[in-house]
Amino acid sequence: MSKPGRSQEPERHLEASGPRTGGSQAPLTGGRAGGRATGWPPGGSRVPRSSRPRRTPEGGEPGTPRRGRVRAWPAAGHRGRGRTAAERVEAATLEEGMRLRVIFLILMGVILAVAASDVLTGAAGVLRETRARPLTPAEQARYIQEEIASRWHTWSADLIFPTELQYVALGRAQQYARRVGLAPETSCRAGLDAPVGSALAEHGCLTLLRATYVDQTSTFVVTVGVAVLGSEERRSAATGQLPVDDRVGVRPVAFPGTAGELFGAAQRQRNSWIAAGPYVVFSTAGYADGRTREAVPPEEILHSELWPTAQSIAGRIARALGDEPSAVPQCTQGNVC
Repeated sequence: MSKPGRSQEPERHLEASGPRTGGSQAPLTGGRAGGRATGWPPGGSRVPRSSRPRRTPEGGEPGTPRRGRVRAWPAAGHRGRGRTAAERVEAATLEEGMRLRVIFLILMGVILAVAASDVLTGAAGVLRETRARPLTPAEQARYIQEEIASRWHTWSADLIFPTELQYVALGRAQQYARRVGLAPETSCRAGLDAPVGSALAEHGCLTLLRATYVDQTSTFVVTVGVAVLGSEERRSAATGQLPVDDRVGVRPVAFPGTAGELFGAAQRQRNSWIAAGPYVVFSTAGYADGRTREAVPPEEILHSELWPTAQSIAGRIARALGDEPSAVPQCTQGNVC
């Protein structure tokens, strides 16, 4: 009697598979009813995986393990390596770009910082210069000089050469001179005698303004010329070279239809000049009736009112041009600091 749960098939298999002589092996039959063929191992039994027969590869020796076929993809490997190189190049390019961008940002930051510093410094300087503050004595003196030097073109013709001038005649009598005409602006060489015009032109004479006056009795004619030197220093240097000769000076200007229409170079009796700041004010006088210098005895000229009248008219014009302004600013922006 067999043990429960244990099959007897292996014993029958051993008996059936024994060696036989003389003939082929007969197929194994099981011991089950009906003569049903059974294979190895019997049903219900377990055979270790290692003991199972291995499939013989085609053309191979029995028992040789079959190796799996692996299809090679060389192109795929090359593509992978290409992608890796491209990624390295791209990473290097990005790294270089980032480095250049950092350098660019640093440079821009430095430039902007310097520019901002300059702007702030300039703004502080402008604020310091534009804010109201008291004028120093030197600045006030410069203001006076500049204001006087600009009068020849900032003042109107009527301010420089008033239509009527009051002057003091002999015996301190109050007299009036009347303007009969304004001459066009001209150069110092053209409006002055050659020795005088050359001396002023060498020191930068800018222009010459002229007007002609007659006294209230229409007996004397006086032409006044204002030479503009631009600065008191130039004027001082120019007047130091003027000739000492009362026959030369400003050339007279006659105006037809007036009391001074006969006044020309031959009718000049005397010439003179007076300095006022950057200006040299010339005057020349004669008689309205056309008498020449040779026709009048020197003694008569010395005792005549002609020359005092001419000096008074020229002196009034020179004082107006050279006087200090009545109001000088106390601060850089007016009188409020």
